[in-house]
This record gives sequence, C-alpha cells and structure tokens, in this order.
Amino acid sequence: MNRSYVIDAVRTPRGRGKAGKGALSGVHPQELFAQTLQAIEKRVGFAAREVDDVMVGCVSQVGEQGANVARNAVLAAGWPIEVTGVSLNRFCGSGLQAVNFAAMAVASGAMDLAIAGGVESMSRVPMGGDGGGTDGGNAQLRERFFQVPQGISADLIATVEGFSRAEIDDIALRSQRHAAKAIEEGRFSKSLVPVIDRLSGKALLERDETVRPDTTPEALAALAPSFTALGATPFGPNGETFDQIALAGYPGATTLRHFHTAGNSSGIVDGAAAVAVASEKYVRERGIRARARIRAMTTIGSDPILMLTAPAPASERALRIAGMTASDIDLWEINEAFAAVVLQTIRKLEIDPDRVNVNGGAIALGHPLGATGAILLGTALDELERTGKQTALVTMCIGGGQGIATILERI
Repeated sequence: MNRSYVIDAVRTPRGRGKAGKGALSGVHPQELFAQTLQAIEKRVGFAAREVDDVMVGCVSQVGEQGANVARNAVLAAGWPIEVTGVSLNRFCGSGLQAVNFAAMAVASGAMDLAIAGGVESMSRVPMGGDGGGTDGGNAQLRERFFQVPQGISADLIATVEGFSRAEIDDIALRSQRHAAKAIEEGRFSKSLVPVIDRLSGKALLERDETVRPDTTPEALAALAPSFTALGATPFGPNGETFDQIALAGYPGATTLRHFHTAGNSSGIVDGAAAVAVASEKYVRERGIRARARIRAMTTIGSDPILMLTAPAPASERALRIAGMTASDIDLWEINEAFAAVVLQTIRKLEIDPDRVNVNGGAIALGHPLGATGAILLGTALDELERTGKQTALVTMCIGGGQGIATILERI
C-alpha cells in the first residue's frame, strides 16, 4: 500500500460550551468547521477542487449538527459544489477516525487528497442531544449488556484499579499546569486559527477559553464528586441503581468510589479541527513538504460496562502493526475524558508519565467530542516538531467500550 502523509493540521480555539456564555456559542457548527477548511486551504495552498472528500467527525448529529454537517460546511466554506462531505460518528473517537479513514483512502489509492477532522458545538447541541442514551433504548441489547453512563464507568475504573482521589486530582493538576505553560509559550500557535465573526470581521476567539492556571490541589480536593447522585438512580429492570449495575460484573468491588468531579473530568466546549491527508503521488507531483506520515492506525473493542479501558489495547495493537513497542514512542496523547482513563492507560502500558499529554489535555482545554481526535493529532505533530522528536501515539477511549489509536512519524 501507499503511504499516507499529513500535510498540515489546523484547529479553532476551544470555547466554553455554554449557550450565550462561551465565545463560540453564537457560531453555527457548520460555520465553525468551514473556517478550518478555509484556513487549511490557505495554509497549504491547494485548490479546493483538488480535494477528493471531506470527512468530519461529529457525535451529536441532530439539529444544527444534523443534515450532514460535513457537506454543509463544505458549501459554507465556499468550496466548489463538486467537493463532497461525509459525517461520521464513533463517539469521542470520531475526529481521529475521520483522519484514519482519510489515511486509508489515500493509502489504498482511491484518493490523493482528503480533508479530515471534526466539529462539536456543545453549547448549541448539548451532549446527549441525539437522545440515544447509552444503548439507543434497545431493550434486547440491554439484556446482554446493561451499559451505564460514562461518568459511572470512569468511577468504576478508579474503583477496580484502586486509584485514590489524590491520584485522580493529580492528573487534573498536571493538565492545567501543562496547558497554561503551553499557552504562555505559544506552543499551540502553529495550528491555532482564530474564529472570525463574518459580519464584523473581528476575531471572536483567539485562544483556548477554559484553562485555569491558578488551579491548586486544595481547590481540586474541595470539589464534590459529580456522579454520586446519578449512581444512586434506579434504572435497572428490578430497580437496580447505576452503581449496582456497574458493580455486578466486578464482585471484588463492593462499593463504587465516586472520585470524578468537574475538576478532573473533561470540559464541555465548542471547537473544530481539520487535517490535510495526502498520497505520496500528490506530495511528490506538487512538491509539497509533508509534515508526518501515519505509520499505523487501529480500533479495538472492550467491556461496554467498564467501557473506557480500550486505549491500552488499541495502542498495543497499533504498536504491533508498526513493529514498535511503547518505549519507542516519544510523545503520547491520551485523551483526558476522565483522569482515571489516563492513569489506567499509563499503568497498563508502563509509560513514562513525562511523555504523556505534555501540553495538557481535555481536563484543562476541553473535549469538543467530534473534533478532539483531530485536535490531538495536530497537537502531537506540533510538539514533535517543536522538540525535534520523532514519533507520537494518539489514543482515545470511546463510548460503548471501544478504543482508537494512531501512530505518527515526523518527517
């Protein structure tokens, strides 16, 4: 197969995902992604008509994010009507899956230039707005796998793994401090493009909006657990609570320890990102200097109740495909959906924590569901170039018990 190259990556700042309060809450999601399309076209210098397809991850595809947000964003960007767009949903892994699908299309020879990425306007289309819940309301499926909300799964991981509240909060503190330092030193500036108000021409947001550099261990420790009341909610066929359902498959744990709070879980934000993926033929014929190549990519399933532990096996599978080991990876981007996910992955793979999320993560910066995977890939690429390092692995947990991983090699 041919190689797949990353030519460039751009993203918007992440704005607070609260209607009327976040700087991007007044921007339609189609427009949000359209601006990343225009930005990457200008930066790379390709003609939009050369794009074979635009692949966009988006989780809550209803309302303003329905009606194929990818195709409408292509039109909103003013690109030729011949350029197609497809929207996809692999929950939190959607943005990275879009990149992987683009890489597959390019490697197969079916395409030469594809734009992949994602968008999520969580202020305009709230999480869960699609009404699907954990299992789409399928009573027959529920007889086999009685899934629980992700926050309960995160607390179940902390319980099963024996993590302490202090360990959970320490991940959050590191995220805030690393993100604040990255912003102060301009580490995100290479990929970051401001979101512009089309009417006034003024920038609505130029930097990530949710980072709290003044976060302290004491402030984190004072926050109340977010999922205690939810865990006590009766939901099973015989009145079982979510906690009881979660614990049923783990008899060694008798009480669910609710350690995740608003301070050590990912933030709700608006954002979009776009990545240009090209074939070796396209790069060679146009004399473009690619920034990286994709060495491996994969997905894997895991226990749908524990749900969020698949980043480790997904990473292991990607490493096997690439003929590498965990120690060969210079930088890790493990999505901070919840702090326990990062801790569990580090422990399982025996990773040096100093190589993980060195510029912070979703706890500090926010997690615009469908866009985050593409954002992380761009962040990893920028950091490889900044430090002169060679390889990065991006991995994410996914609802329903899935994981995704992609390995980048800097050129």
